[in-house]
Amino acid sequence: MPTSFTVVPVEAQGEERGPAERDGQRQEEEEDDERDRGSGDGIARESSPFINSAEMDRGNMYEGKNMALFEEEMDSNPMVSSLLNKLANYTNLTQGVVEHEADEDSKRKEVKVPRMGTFIGVYLPCLQNILGVILFLRLTWIVGTAGVLESFIIVFMCCACTMLTAISMSAIATNGVVPAGGSYYMISRSLGPEFGGAVGLCFYLGTTFAGAMYILGTIEILLTYISPSAAIFKAEEAGEETEAMLNNMRIYGTCIIILMAIVVFVGVKYVNKLALVFLACVILSIIAIYAGVIKTAFDPPDFPICLLGNRTLSKRSFDVCAKFTESNNETKTTTLWNLFCDSSLLNATCDDYFSLNNVTEIQGIPGIMSGVLADNLWSTYSEKGSIVEKKDQPSVAGSEEIKMGGLPYVFTDIMTYFTMLVGIYFPSVTGIMAGSNRSGDLKDAQKSIPTGTILAISTTSFIYLSCIVLFGACIEGVILRDKFGEAVNGNLVVGTLAWPSPWVIVIGSFFSTCGAGLQSLTGAPRLLQAIARDGIVPFIQVFGHGKPNGEPTWALLLTAGICEIGILIASLDSVAPILSMFFLMCYMFVNLACAVQTLLRTPNWRPRFKYYHWTLSFLGMSLCLALMFICSWYYALIAMLIAGCIYKYIEYRGAEKEWGDGIRGLSLNAARYALLRVEDGPPHTKNWRPQLLVLLNLDSEQLVKHPRLLSFTSQLKAGKGLTIVGSVLQGIYLDKCTETQKAEENVKALMGVEKTKGFCQIVVSPNFRDGISYLIQSAGLGGMKHNTVLMAWPQSWKQTENRFSWKNFVDTVRETTAAQQALLVAKNIDLFPTNQERFTEGNIDVWWIVHDGGMLMLLPFLLRQHKVWRKCKMRIFTVAQMDDNSIQMKKDLQMFLYHLRLNAEVEVVEMFENDISAFTYEKTLMMEQRSQMLKQMQLSKNEREREAQLIHDRNTASHSTPAVKASVAAAVPEKVQMTWTKEKFVAEKHKPKDSNVSGFKDIFNMKPNQSNVRRMHTAVKLNGVVLNKSQHAQLVLLNMPGPPKNRKGDENYMEFLEVLTEGLDRVLLVRGSGREVITIYS
Repeated sequence: MPTSFTVVPVEAQGEERGPAERDGQRQEEEEDDERDRGSGDGIARESSPFINSAEMDRGNMYEGKNMALFEEEMDSNPMVSSLLNKLANYTNLTQGVVEHEADEDSKRKEVKVPRMGTFIGVYLPCLQNILGVILFLRLTWIVGTAGVLESFIIVFMCCACTMLTAISMSAIATNGVVPAGGSYYMISRSLGPEFGGAVGLCFYLGTTFAGAMYILGTIEILLTYISPSAAIFKAEEAGEETEAMLNNMRIYGTCIIILMAIVVFVGVKYVNKLALVFLACVILSIIAIYAGVIKTAFDPPDFPICLLGNRTLSKRSFDVCAKFTESNNETKTTTLWNLFCDSSLLNATCDDYFSLNNVTEIQGIPGIMSGVLADNLWSTYSEKGSIVEKKDQPSVAGSEEIKMGGLPYVFTDIMTYFTMLVGIYFPSVTGIMAGSNRSGDLKDAQKSIPTGTILAISTTSFIYLSCIVLFGACIEGVILRDKFGEAVNGNLVVGTLAWPSPWVIVIGSFFSTCGAGLQSLTGAPRLLQAIARDGIVPFIQVFGHGKPNGEPTWALLLTAGICEIGILIASLDSVAPILSMFFLMCYMFVNLACAVQTLLRTPNWRPRFKYYHWTLSFLGMSLCLALMFICSWYYALIAMLIAGCIYKYIEYRGAEKEWGDGIRGLSLNAARYALLRVEDGPPHTKNWRPQLLVLLNLDSEQLVKHPRLLSFTSQLKAGKGLTIVGSVLQGIYLDKCTETQKAEENVKALMGVEKTKGFCQIVVSPNFRDGISYLIQSAGLGGMKHNTVLMAWPQSWKQTENRFSWKNFVDTVRETTAAQQALLVAKNIDLFPTNQERFTEGNIDVWWIVHDGGMLMLLPFLLRQHKVWRKCKMRIFTVAQMDDNSIQMKKDLQMFLYHLRLNAEVEVVEMFENDISAFTYEKTLMMEQRSQMLKQMQLSKNEREREAQLIHDRNTASHSTPAVKASVAAAVPEKVQMTWTKEKFVAEKHKPKDSNVSGFKDIFNMKPNQSNVRRMHTAVKLNGVVLNKSQHAQLVLLNMPGPPKNRKGDENYMEFLEVLTEGLDRVLLVRGSGREVITIYS
């Protein structure tokens, strides 16, 4: 956009500035100061790398007046040009790790711009991590055991799993900048901290056990193929070879772990520099295998194997494959004869099978043109300790087999079956995350990661699948099933095929497995450090610390310790399925993350890699889950249990993190779907439970006045159903927004303390009455709306400063009735128990006067589910009139409770008709006089208080009875009690007619309304009965009478309720919604 600027010299500005301009300058400086203090709206702005960053050169920002219209916005939000400049200079350092190499090298003052391309940065690291120990040590054995066809299926399944995972990973990795955190970063930011932490720790354990597997492979190559004499433990008797080998593994493994940990601790840059050497070893070894296969077509190598009948013999114990030899016309027995016979004589007693079968010698590597592929197509699974036999070879079975432990046969060391081979093979396809782990060092991560990873998987898949076919086509089946090459003089089986020498494979595989172990010990601690520094798992935060340059020292120690566990297991075949579980779980959640993000179609999901689909991710996830249970169902369950425990721990104790993850989005979608499915109409009676709207009162500090109301809510709800905690602030929202936020924080904090699970809603309204109405009408969403309102009884409704509280209360009662909602009013709420209290005895008394849909029956049952009320007994009282049969009523009520499946004592209380007492008459009269007086006093608040005080003082002067003295003592000028007593009435009636109170002359001549007298009579009588039966009850539940239809009697209604509950400690007034809430049907 073309923009013109005018440059004015500073000196000229100073010389030409006049008084008016100096005033303008001062005004501008004051405005700048005001802007420095804030933007004027009192709202704290968001702090981020791109917003409101470090007071960005205000003077420069406002020099050009082309953007004067946006000055207020630019005070807190950057201009587009500065934002783009910051983004262009953004560098993504390793997740949770300082650039250790940059810190080690003091000459480097700044981090270099990443310059690694696809080939060096992604393709080769993935190739090195995928091709490894299983290819050299176990693939030939898997082919021989499972056959070419089933081996092909195993490899194809595993490679398909990693390819689908790579597609999902490519989509996630290209959806924005991914700092170097690998799979952990992608899963945690896509599925949330709970999944991220659980799967991240599982991936860490998998990487650690992979290190143990590589170290075990290194030792196996060393002690079996390079230097068998280096073994510390040797088998003294036949059959102890396996145990001796395991002990050697443990000793050497521990030493190598210590050595590797020291190397990693000293400096990881040496490991990185050696990585290229290790990679070269892998590539040379694979080239040697292919070269050897080509050579077998015209010149197969000479590796003869010795068979006795159809049984393979181990050539470690003898040289000549014959029973005896001819020398100078003299027959001599061989070493082989001595192994099977009790002496070297020709007439010696020999093993029955040895006597009946001939010794033959065949070529172990017949070559690719020999047609041996047809023999190796099918599987040959076997039990542990069985002899490796050649199919279709003539053999004569001996008599009863004797102990074969000392005989030189080739035995299988473990029982083999298809699913076990899957678990052993799968680690050979892991390592696909190597490219994404280096995303911080790539020139263009969003292009390199998908291309490099998918190419590496395609290459390695081709290598594995072709090797299966080539091994089956070149090598004899008994050699393939000979795991440790005993039939070929202890050579590595795949080495026998290689050209120019078996030592190429032996040395190459030794260095590649050693390097892979070093890289595992390098990568795993950094992954743990990244998780620890994110702060989502509190108990591992100590492992986020390390050396000043960022080296994860503590994490390295833990990694070495866990790795030692794998070394103590000592068997490569036992360790491989363990790490298979953890890697498969990690890959499963990568696929899940991609599927969730794709299905949710969140606006931020815009991967540059377009060749993905949620069905592919779902297929990959399903395949990972299937492979977990195929490998080992009990390992799969253990891995899931570990991940589940970590997930729940993070959910319960972990730090709150909001990463915009897909699970939050999935929750929102699920909530929306559920809300749309929940019908707007009322639920069925069987599904009815109180969905509460709790109305709280706040003081001037925005603190909750009655915290026990929330305690009672949690006791009533026990975390089930909907709870909305609402309150009203009086005023205008623009003026009260800060107070609203403070009130919401206070209420939420109290909800957390009281363990009240629900939502908080603060409403600002010009008056309290309308705010309550707004809450009752609009709280909730769709079908998830409240059906019950819980509030506290207004204790100070008689005080003049709260003269509207009773009006608000009565209007709330009317509105809940109009909205067909139930109402619960807790009287004396501050006497209700906290969640820490426990009632060891006592009763919950229900006074069932009128049928309210069963609310009175349901509430005690719900309360008794909570430990506070659990030991209280439930008693139900009902009132019988003159014409009722109280005995039959009791039987009917007991039967009703039996059908409701409720346990309660039942009592029928008889209330006989009698004359209205003088006390009731006078109480009604005083109530009406007080009400009439308040209506006639149309004065301001201060005048009304003075007038009431004047009447009070005259009554006090006229009569000084003890009762009056008590009322005088209770009267406080700030809180004038307007209760009208008999003495006041008499004094007012006989005093001279003063013109100051002439407006009240009609009050002293009035007669009470007969309807009010009857209502007062009911309240007094019922109160007496309730006090008689339930004065010591822990809680009394009463039917709440409805307010009068005529609004003129609202204050009288409050007096009736006061009289009805007088003398009771804890009362819950219950008003039903007009519908049934409990049923006898199933």
